[in-house]
Amino acid sequence: MVSSQLPGFKKTGSCKPIQGQLLIPLTVPEAVDTDQLELDFSDVFGPLPVQATTEATELAYDDPIVVHSRSHSLVGPSSFVSHSLKLSKLTLHETEDSLELLECIAGETNEEVEEDSNEEPLKDVNVNAMHVNSIGIEDFEVLKVVGQGAFGRVYQVRKKGTSEIYAMKVMRKDKIVEKNHAEYMKAERDILTKIDHPFIVQLKYSFQTKYRLYLVLDFINGGHLFFQLYHHGLFREDLARIYAAEIVSAVSHLHTNGIMHRDLKPENILLDADGHVMLTDFGLAKQFEENTRSNSMCGTVEYMAPEIILGKGYDKAADWWSVGILLYEMLTGKPPFIGGNRDKIQQKVVKDKIKLPAFLSSEAHSLLKGLLQKEASKRLGSGPAGIDEIKRHKWFKPINWKKLEAREIQPSFRPEVEGVHCIANFEKRWTDMPLSESPASSPKTITNPFTNFTYIRPAASFLQKSSPLV
Repeated sequence: MVSSQLPGFKKTGSCKPIQGQLLIPLTVPEAVDTDQLELDFSDVFGPLPVQATTEATELAYDDPIVVHSRSHSLVGPSSFVSHSLKLSKLTLHETEDSLELLECIAGETNEEVEEDSNEEPLKDVNVNAMHVNSIGIEDFEVLKVVGQGAFGRVYQVRKKGTSEIYAMKVMRKDKIVEKNHAEYMKAERDILTKIDHPFIVQLKYSFQTKYRLYLVLDFINGGHLFFQLYHHGLFREDLARIYAAEIVSAVSHLHTNGIMHRDLKPENILLDADGHVMLTDFGLAKQFEENTRSNSMCGTVEYMAPEIILGKGYDKAADWWSVGILLYEMLTGKPPFIGGNRDKIQQKVVKDKIKLPAFLSSEAHSLLKGLLQKEASKRLGSGPAGIDEIKRHKWFKPINWKKLEAREIQPSFRPEVEGVHCIANFEKRWTDMPLSESPASSPKTITNPFTNFTYIRPAASFLQKSSPLV
């Protein structure tokens, strides 16, 4: 497990001024030994590799045990240069042995991909005023690899015949079935079809072939929010307030729609080109009903609520604990419970008191104490007023929530992004990878566990507004 305290960091007396000095200089990475870091890129739009590190009987949980090791993935982006690409005519082509990239010749079409016979036929959906009957890998041109996760890769792609750039998450069915994660993958797809929020990555299309699942999502290329934290220093309260408010708004939207995220952590928060927070990765999300509790132990230890660790059962209040940990890290530079092995961190989460730095405002102290209340029923956001307990807190007094959710409040920091094709904020170890996939075998199941997987988002939404970067 990788500690959130990074090697190769040292104290420094200065940092580059960032728009009004809203960033406090803390530490600056020099050379980080990538061989010692768990750099899976945190799978930009999907779950981290599963590393079950505890033994437990399945009777204790209602889902497979999923415990994610901590990984900040903080070998940063390449030096900023234009990585805008000439749009190559490459398209994915799947065979029984591999997933290949083929160069398209004008006038030619790709071989029809045979979908599973029990996939429900897709009804006509109006997209860009055109009626389409199906969607598949032949509809996309592949530009770059931008991430890799437990079950496959994430590609930067362009939809043929358009200028639309997306992230395509490609997952191998055999690996998913082998890890007993079919239900998680189906839940991720189902949940993403229900979400429409300005600070949550949208699913645009989903489909499947015999060997793989495909999720096509918004392409968010401003980098991880917390890479900016560690690169420039901890955030001053004015900037952290906007980020925290956007995260609160996104999590509230999930809860209103009966969804727990269950894996809120720095790696799952990206910045878009305008500097707004975008919540990603719904691989561990779960739909719930009011007054019901979950018992599955999942998430990342440093962000896991005490009630999850204790196995008492938990509800959406566990997400608010994770939001509290994220805010603490934004304001102080590190999570409150770190150091030692996973068991020691769990003990700290359950038993240790929160230590609040004196340099934080009394309002910030109050909010952190409310969110990091160990007893879930007393945690801020769990009372009769629900989310309003958080939104009305005095630390958020400067926030106009209607303007915030209309994306009318602009964060003072904006990442360096040179257009919609820019990949400068992605790690070069991924963008330099060849555009090919390893062989995939058929999943060892009698029936297809991924029926009714195809989806096309029917209407334009927040991120399809015009942007000066387009």
